[in-house]
Amino acid sequence: QVQLEESGGGLVQAGGSLRLSCAPSASIFDIIHMGWYRQAPGKQRELVAEITSGGRTNYVDFVKGRFTISRDGASNTVYLQMNSLKPEDTAVYYCFGDFGKYWGQGTQVTVSS
Repeated sequence: QVQLEESGGGLVQAGGSLRLSCAPSASIFDIIHMGWYRQAPGKQRELVAEITSGGRTNYVDFVKGRFTISRDGASNTVYLQMNSLKPEDTAVYYCFGDFGKYWGQGTQVTVSS
């Protein structure tokens, strides 16, 4: 019974692209703030991108110019378009909502050299 269903992860070569999706369950509505964290094996979880219901976005420096976060206003589904992927982007990506109140199960992104 996952509150935020994630999909879109996989294996890609360096320079390739993936698009992650995060869909809230039908019982959840009016999520104000959503975004993505990632965690590589043995490393600290780090914020990747976030977006508010008003459309304001924020990115950490290591993904600026490569990743784009967006959301659908009606469904609250959030997307993370990842371009020009690098091996250091390899991690489990976790979707979150409302400042950590809701979490996805995580989706694995693996970028080969």
